[in-house]
Amino acid sequence: MGRWWSPAAAAVEPRSVQLLLLGVALVAASFYAGTLFGSSASPALVLPPSGARLPDSSMSQVADAPMFTNRVSHTYRTKPVSVPDYGVDVCPLEYNEYVPCHDAAYISSLKNLDRSKHEDLESICPPQEKRLFCLVPPPNDYKIPIRWPTSRDYVWHSNVNHSHLAEVKGGQNWVHDKGKLWWFPGGGTHFKHGASEYIERLGNMTTNSTGDLRSAGVVQVLDVGCGVASFSAYLLPLDIQTMSFAPKDGHENQIQFALERGIGAMISVLATKQLPYPGNSFEMVHCSRCRVDWHENDGILLKEVDRLLRPNGYFVYSAPPAYRKDKDFPVIWEKLVNITTAMCWKLIAKHVQTAIWVKPEVESCRQKNADMKLLNICEANDNVSPSWKIPLMNCVRLNKDKSEIQKLPSRPDRLSFYFKSLEMIGVKPERFEKNNQFWKNQVHKYWLFLGVEKTSIRNVMDMNANYGGFAAALSNDPVWIMNIVPHTMSNTLPVIYDRGLLGSYHDWCEPFSTYPRSYDLLHVFHLFSHYEGRKEDCSLEDIMLEMDRIIRPRGFIIIRDEKNTLSRIIDLAPKFLWDVTTHMLENEENGTEKVLICRKKFWAIG
Repeated sequence: MGRWWSPAAAAVEPRSVQLLLLGVALVAASFYAGTLFGSSASPALVLPPSGARLPDSSMSQVADAPMFTNRVSHTYRTKPVSVPDYGVDVCPLEYNEYVPCHDAAYISSLKNLDRSKHEDLESICPPQEKRLFCLVPPPNDYKIPIRWPTSRDYVWHSNVNHSHLAEVKGGQNWVHDKGKLWWFPGGGTHFKHGASEYIERLGNMTTNSTGDLRSAGVVQVLDVGCGVASFSAYLLPLDIQTMSFAPKDGHENQIQFALERGIGAMISVLATKQLPYPGNSFEMVHCSRCRVDWHENDGILLKEVDRLLRPNGYFVYSAPPAYRKDKDFPVIWEKLVNITTAMCWKLIAKHVQTAIWVKPEVESCRQKNADMKLLNICEANDNVSPSWKIPLMNCVRLNKDKSEIQKLPSRPDRLSFYFKSLEMIGVKPERFEKNNQFWKNQVHKYWLFLGVEKTSIRNVMDMNANYGGFAAALSNDPVWIMNIVPHTMSNTLPVIYDRGLLGSYHDWCEPFSTYPRSYDLLHVFHLFSHYEGRKEDCSLEDIMLEMDRIIRPRGFIIIRDEKNTLSRIIDLAPKFLWDVTTHMLENEENGTEKVLICRKKFWAIG
């Protein structure tokens, strides 16, 4: 999220010039003699490797460095959770990319998964006794990420040290190896000459060559099987927000590349469960060689797309069945046409290698097809609960009550508009406006507390987003925000999507589906107290461990909660290798409350 910044608009940093003089000549030629690079400084603290004897005086060779007592150890969670006095153990270096609920070694041991439907690629968390309880280390030679917007095109090689994608997708211009850097030319399997040309073509196809995707009404896109998320990156100049996802599969680390670039993405897959997003949330669902078998199982995956699309929303399909006449592609295409026709989707364009359908606004066709037994209609209450671990349904939902479907304004007006989705959860206009103003004031003060340039923060997560006020208040800053609504709280995620923001349902008793070191800033607003009653399987220490896994070295964590909770966090923070400062801010009841600003130390295993 946030407005688009061109490379020429960012500030030059002296350290970047030093880096360029050390050999990054390519970037010097491409980016105005060396702009936009953040510090790549070495870790402030270094742990000795596992099994090494530690000096008595200090764990660091740096003069006057703080004591560093954490140990490198392959440690699992215990019941109850216990954090030693010397600090949380550090996982061995080979776990530097540990994603607990997408652990191939654990998932391969499970025998009852339907691998034909890719259930093995879904989030499957091991039981707690099989989860590591140690701090995930950065890889060797990890560097503070390059700043946005340069990071759209270049990231440090050492931060995502995997060459497979460059080897198999280099010819399609996904990513190229440039020594110390990865270079992303902006290509993809179906747009190897660049996403910009492809996006322009989609705009022509949706408007009969009279406009672009923005004028076609597209504000939010779901990109299925996104690769390294170049499609999303090149939609930003149109102020189109994209939720990009892909599985953790043979295209290793594609989501890690996307996040390192500063592009919003998460690990997910269309398999056996609904995606963790509310219905009627996207104006476009995009599949470019996304490796999804839409035609299988009576089109159940297309019915999930139908759930997610707003009325008059587009399904963009760029894949061989749309244009090739060999092999079994014509048979697949015929099945797709039959399924989409039964759902009353209209094929509005088919050009080059792409087909585009539109979901209907009027439901009479679908009701007629249901009466003819061509289509199953979901029960009216099937769309009430948050879409969290709900099995896919082989049916479509009818929007019979037109009063519930609201014509939405364009961005940025959506950010402050009062929606029917707010009215449905009992939020009155006055309360909504007060909440918006509250977060504008809070965010202004947060920046003062952090004391850093805004360009040093790009990837942000609000772990308990409520109506999305925190994200809306950041809308003019060069950041994107993943808004998380815990599925056991009030179902406010539809409000967040109506505002033109992005997010996901989640349960913080489980690790999130992302790679380590994904975020520069975590906002944690009265989250811990919500889980207070689940201490056995969801302790404060469990959530702090997950926060440490997904925050980057030198990243910030802003925490507000009950006094007792904050006191425990202050006590535990040094054991997690966090620095903490305390501040006071007004709360929504016109009183004051303590705010913790935690910062993760930059450390490594020596």
